[in-house]
Amino acid sequence: MPAQKDRWFPSFSFLLFCASFIPMLGSTSVLQELSPQEYFSSLQAGRASLAYFSHNVSPGAQPFLEQIENSVEALQDYGISVVKVNCPKEDVSRYCGKENALRKAYLFRGNMLIREFPTDALFDVNSIVANVLFALLFNEVKYVETLTDLQNIENALKGRSNMVFVYVPATGTAEHRAVMEVAFVYGTVHQFVLTTEATLLKDTGDEPDASSARLLFCHCQQATDVAQPCRKTPLEQDLTVLNIHRHLKLMGAPLVTEVAEDPEKVSTVHLQLGLPLVFILSQKETYEADRRTAEFLAWQLLGKAGVALLSRDLVDLNVLLRSNVALKTPDEGVPIKYLVLEDTDEVITLVEDKSKVEQIQEDEDEEDEDEKENDNQDLQDDQVVEAVSRDKKRELPLEQILTLTEETFHSAMLKAAQTVVLFYASWEAVSLAVLQSYAEVADHLKGVQGVLLSRVNCWDWPGVCTTENVTQFPTIKIYKKGEQPLMYNGMLGTEELTSFIMLSRVSCPLKLMTIDEAEGYLRGELPSELSSYHHTSVLGVFSTAMSKAKEAFIEAGSILSGHVTMGMYFEDDALALSRKYAVSPPALLLVRSGDRSVEGIALSKESAQDIVQMIRYRLLDTFPEITVQNLPHYLQLRKPFLILFSDGDIGQLESKEMLKLAKGIPQQAFVPCWLNLKNTPVGHGVLKAYFATVPSLPVLVWVNLHAGGQVFKFPPEQSVTETNILSWLEKLKAGLEIPSSTLSEEDWKPPLPAYDFLQMMDTTAPEFTLRASYRHGDGQEQQQPEGSEEKATVREETPEEAGVKAEKVQSPGRDLRGTAPRLAGREKQAKRHSEL
Repeated sequence: MPAQKDRWFPSFSFLLFCASFIPMLGSTSVLQELSPQEYFSSLQAGRASLAYFSHNVSPGAQPFLEQIENSVEALQDYGISVVKVNCPKEDVSRYCGKENALRKAYLFRGNMLIREFPTDALFDVNSIVANVLFALLFNEVKYVETLTDLQNIENALKGRSNMVFVYVPATGTAEHRAVMEVAFVYGTVHQFVLTTEATLLKDTGDEPDASSARLLFCHCQQATDVAQPCRKTPLEQDLTVLNIHRHLKLMGAPLVTEVAEDPEKVSTVHLQLGLPLVFILSQKETYEADRRTAEFLAWQLLGKAGVALLSRDLVDLNVLLRSNVALKTPDEGVPIKYLVLEDTDEVITLVEDKSKVEQIQEDEDEEDEDEKENDNQDLQDDQVVEAVSRDKKRELPLEQILTLTEETFHSAMLKAAQTVVLFYASWEAVSLAVLQSYAEVADHLKGVQGVLLSRVNCWDWPGVCTTENVTQFPTIKIYKKGEQPLMYNGMLGTEELTSFIMLSRVSCPLKLMTIDEAEGYLRGELPSELSSYHHTSVLGVFSTAMSKAKEAFIEAGSILSGHVTMGMYFEDDALALSRKYAVSPPALLLVRSGDRSVEGIALSKESAQDIVQMIRYRLLDTFPEITVQNLPHYLQLRKPFLILFSDGDIGQLESKEMLKLAKGIPQQAFVPCWLNLKNTPVGHGVLKAYFATVPSLPVLVWVNLHAGGQVFKFPPEQSVTETNILSWLEKLKAGLEIPSSTLSEEDWKPPLPAYDFLQMMDTTAPEFTLRASYRHGDGQEQQQPEGSEEKATVREETPEEAGVKAEKVQSPGRDLRGTAPRLAGREKQAKRHSEL
């Protein structure tokens, strides 16, 4: 065993193993021979000794004495002396006087007799060591004969300690000796229980094999209830001292190890003992589910491999995002293998059959080749399908989301002041991905009064989706009593959607009746539950005669509801309020979150779209950090970008100079911004597209995506100051600078057009001809009693069930159920969606 693998041995155990396995040299083993008087006077309190009393050695006793002599060294390792007591002929005492006494060996602790052994029971070294230790460890090792005795011991240990249950076909065997030697070390840590009754092995749930010794580690400490059985982990190797010690060492290791460092540097007791370590690759959003998966897997692999939970958020792994499992072997120099597996059964098979690792990697390589060949079919929704497929076995917490049907939809709209409805299709990848975010939103809004989150599966209830004019999946709408539904068109992440729902609770625009209310609005006096979602406030100021401008502002408010808070003041003293901020009605007063200074903006154009465009522009930051989420807003401006790329936060000097530049340029010139590669790693790919390799950071870049696509790099030898940048921009304008690269002029479009569900239904293939319209009252669903309505509406349907249901249930006119069968005609797409 290499030196680094020896560290786990406790020093005492290591000496014990050495004593057990080093061949004994007969010449060094000395059997003491004493007279009875000498022997009894030499006994010390607390020390054990094994004595054989004899007048003279008969030929029949010679083999026994040879075995006694051979066991001297083994017993001395446990502090037990072995003595041959020579009895005088005239001695008729208890130990020397009777013939049958001379056929026994006696075990003493101090001067107290512990046990008498018939000499025929001590037939070799194994039997001598096993029986002597068994007698001395009567508290540490309990012997049981009945199932009742075993259950009583197990119940007494629950919640307190673990149990090591051992079956040996007979006492005095090599396996019996191995168990006793380990119990000598671990007896104060675990309760050992021994039996020779094969029926007890069957009663514990293990397969009975009366010819083979068995050991089960019983995890009773975790069983806090008497009715709860103790989990049992068998030792699958032979019962040797080394194997038993190794098994107990593994049982004492943490069930799941949480890792926050490079897996190559991780070392656990499993690796030190020659077993593999399985990493479950997790992330913040799925941590709880991944933790449960890791614990379940750890129980299945207990004694065979270790399990660790590795968070991608804490460790920068340079591996494929779809990889969900890593395998580290104890072999030195063997790299960690990162794999994509479907379920825990595959992980177990992987550990038990090492050849499966190469086979799985070969299959993944073949899949990669297939995906490259079919690139034009899969690029569009590859990442979404991957994310959904990775988490498809994770049960979503949908208890806070009301499931709506054709019968319950309209009544549900009256239950709360604000009802949010997610329209989705259970077979469609993006829908399932958004459903995960939607469940997180429901958890964030748990307990918020007046908000009801619900969902409609358009595959099951196409009539509802048709009535509500849902033509794409997923669609999110907010319904308020007496108002037109508000459709959400923003990012489908948890934070963005939560903010939209909360901000849409406030009337937009909010009509303010007094100048004090208007001033309070500008100071940010909104309901407390909106404080964390409130970003920017806009107040429209109008005179009483400006009816056209007021109507346009109200229409703009309906468009921007949920994205910004808008107020409206049109009383007689509106002129006084606006002049306070150096503008005249019609005007906008804008207050950014975190900066309570009021910016006055004259409203020169009075159409709703112009007001919306102006507000959206004003919502943009002066010197923004570009992220994946906000990039579309700045691209819509169709202006050149002046981007400062940095590997982390930019320095105070650069930030100050860039902000000064941003505030000094005309509004329509360009977009000064910066991009943090640590927050937005995709920036590495952007720089490679610009310069082939990532340049040294920070680097300032000018790029005009909408006119020519030329990329210019600010001279690295110059400091980033407002003066230097303006001078450089003048050279660009005059054509004195050479571009570093020129981007392709082709449009940035998806590789494939989006699914047009209505067109798919209109061009129904003959084999998918629409059936007769569905009538209320038909089918079993309509016959359910009232009490079962809730149970019927909350049931989740698997994609396979949905496919069968599509063939059986009659469609209400031109519904959306024809979409999936038609997609089945496209082989690759059918594969993608069937996997979900």
